[in-house]
Amino acid sequence: MLRIGLSGGIGAGKSTVSTEFSKCGGIVVDGDVIAREVVQPGTEGLAKLVEAFGQEILLPDGALNRPALAAIAFPDDEKRATLNGIVHPLVGKRRAELIEAAPADAVIVEDIPLLVESQMAPLFPLVVIVDADVETRVKRLVEQRGMPEEDARHRIAAQATEGQRRAVADVWLHNSGSVEDLAERARTLWQERIVPFAHNVAAREPVRVTPHLVPPDPTWPDQASRIVARLNAACGHRAVRIDHIGSTAVPGLDAKDVIDVQVTVPSLPVADELVDALLAAGYPRIDAFTDTPHTPDPALWHKRLHASADPGRPTNVHIRVDGWPGQQFALLFRDWLIAEPDVRAEYLTLKREVAAAGHQTTAEYTDAKEPWFVDAYHRAWEWADTTGWKP
Repeated sequence: MLRIGLSGGIGAGKSTVSTEFSKCGGIVVDGDVIAREVVQPGTEGLAKLVEAFGQEILLPDGALNRPALAAIAFPDDEKRATLNGIVHPLVGKRRAELIEAAPADAVIVEDIPLLVESQMAPLFPLVVIVDADVETRVKRLVEQRGMPEEDARHRIAAQATEGQRRAVADVWLHNSGSVEDLAERARTLWQERIVPFAHNVAAREPVRVTPHLVPPDPTWPDQASRIVARLNAACGHRAVRIDHIGSTAVPGLDAKDVIDVQVTVPSLPVADELVDALLAAGYPRIDAFTDTPHTPDPALWHKRLHASADPGRPTNVHIRVDGWPGQQFALLFRDWLIAEPDVRAEYLTLKREVAAAGHQTTAEYTDAKEPWFVDAYHRAWEWADTTGWKP
């Protein structure tokens, strides 16, 4: 099962994307629909809302008067928090029931309006955000939903900012054009990224990448932050720490467009306990793996390696044991390159020479660099001793 988190501000066009995903075969679990369901007449949710906000939020027939509730809750932070505290747990419980009932190989699209505000983004292998500028959204809410402009602006202001949404977005769909344009981009995303992603997860196959260098991408750190958050959610207490490592963690350095992340664990048996959780997060295991030893005990260089099944974001997840030399060197090497421009330039020259040889696999590319690392390992530790570096 592959779970997709879908969100966007009110009036951004999220429903159009949700509808297209459903047409493509996704099972849509719609947070808005569930939110209405859990406050129907006779439900626990409606009773709690009346207790918190009074009888004035009810229509004459006993149903919830949504505009009346919005007018009370949305302009007031405390009252909005009370509303969310009542509705969100009920929505979460019903969402879990619907997901549990879905087929094991389904692609579940969880349409969650407050995905960002509820800090749920790291729970999903892929997060899709639909956005539009504020004035466009206000116009849509007024013209298409008949909402008073003041209410529309209150609703927008109460939700996450664009910056907060961008921080969690693996895919950003800006909806400034027509409905047809947005629908077409949603279908393309489904066919070119989501379908292969789901296939790879089901087959437990990581994305295979032909190594080639690209110029530094200023968004690599932000992408890595999302991956680290996702891995933290998957690994929980079993991870001692999780770090962005490798060349994409070094500002200004050419690199393969692959994010490398190190998960530090207490032992290799703990790493083996993470297989299913990491697969659910979109990172199937490749196999038991050993780094090239640079100390006399090769056993201390064993690790576990996972890689992303998402064709849109190749990622390597190295699981190493806390305090073992491979775990420490991954952190040391990154920090050494950041701190020493001459070493960084030397390494870049090596990378370009190796890349020019046209290696077809990452293993071949890595092996070609290894002779340089024999000396670099000792130089890096000498620098650590001189500077007092600590992992």
